[in-house]
Amino acid sequence: MNIIDTAIPDVKILVPEILEDERGFFMETFRDEWFQAYVAPQIFVQESHSKSAAGVLRGLHYQTVNTQGKLVRVVAGAVFDVAVDLRRSSPTFGQWAGALLSAENRRQLWVPEGFAHGFYVLGEGAEFVYKCTDYYNPAAEHSLLWNDPAVGIDWPLTGEPQLSAKDLAAKPLDEAVLFD
Repeated sequence: MNIIDTAIPDVKILVPEILEDERGFFMETFRDEWFQAYVAPQIFVQESHSKSAAGVLRGLHYQTVNTQGKLVRVVAGAVFDVAVDLRRSSPTFGQWAGALLSAENRRQLWVPEGFAHGFYVLGEGAEFVYKCTDYYNPAAEHSLLWNDPAVGIDWPLTGEPQLSAKDLAAKPLDEAVLFD
């Protein structure tokens, strides 16, 4: 596994080594001791899998109780994946980092605790898998406004994104519940 740094030092792109021949491919997607030594000292307790249609934008979600770090990857299709730093004490507070994740490039993104996370589906649709460092807690979940000018995410939109009711009601950064 190789690591690519992003504009935010705590957010990392992980690139697996792929063994490929005429029969197909093999890659290791996670090794606990390597992840703890080179990325973050975290233990994952939950893994989830979602499927989204073309043009869907999910996020930007985060939890203030049962805060989650997420290791995310795409197993079908492609997304533009984004992490926004919501840690008030961080030198990168309010900044974002993004990466193209696809079944083709097989990259993963590490999104630490204290970040809002979301993605926009590119192409015809995508299946998204993510490991989490804590359990999903809908009572503590919040949404940061995906197009807040104070954050300024440069989404590669191909039209008006499809949003859930929860994401339509998301708060801008200056009204969001934040981390210390």
